[in-house]
Amino acid sequence: MNAVKTERGRRAPAVLEGLLAAYPDADCELVHRNPFELLIATILSAQTTDKAVNLASPKLFAAYPDARALAAAAPADVEPYISSIGLFRNKAKMIVGAAQGLVERHGGEVPADRAALERLPGVGRKTASVVLSTAFNVPALAVDTHVARLAGRLGLSTAADPRAIEDDLTAGLPDERWGFVSHALILHGRRVCAARAPRCGECSLAGACPSAKKPRRG
Repeated sequence: MNAVKTERGRRAPAVLEGLLAAYPDADCELVHRNPFELLIATILSAQTTDKAVNLASPKLFAAYPDARALAAAAPADVEPYISSIGLFRNKAKMIVGAAQGLVERHGGEVPADRAALERLPGVGRKTASVVLSTAFNVPALAVDTHVARLAGRLGLSTAADPRAIEDDLTAGLPDERWGFVSHALILHGRRVCAARAPRCGECSLAGACPSAKKPRRG
């Protein structure tokens, strides 16, 4: 186990260096103007694409520009604004509930505190990590499907549980880079290291990736 951890520790800086070279400006791709919009957009992004959320969110935020406005809405009134997004009925209930939690517990403001965020409806660890790192520059590493897949391929984690993957990644990286690494891995997963057909021949991380050295079918 110690040898495995040592190898991961050596590989992590090389992966970070490759990500910085390939995606120096990597950031959250959810369009937002403030922590409230980021929180709501991140809740909406579950099991759908950032692109779909970005298409729907301008009209949603024009109608409900802050937590107090959204908290006063009925979920049924919110649904038409997000009907193009998967699971929109359930998500309408969650974002209204999250807004009500912000108003009731935090004066309508988004707290820069993980525990407080995770007590809001629709907010789990991943969403809280996105908000903390992006809106407040608090060290946090969000693990989505791209991050989980690439962590395994890059030999940075053998875990299946998102929290365990997060722990493996953060152990080998400086905390001021946790948010960047999450965003950069997501971009890399979308653009190069696809789930079914990773383009290893054009991968900036190939030198640090044990999976790139293995022949792939197709």
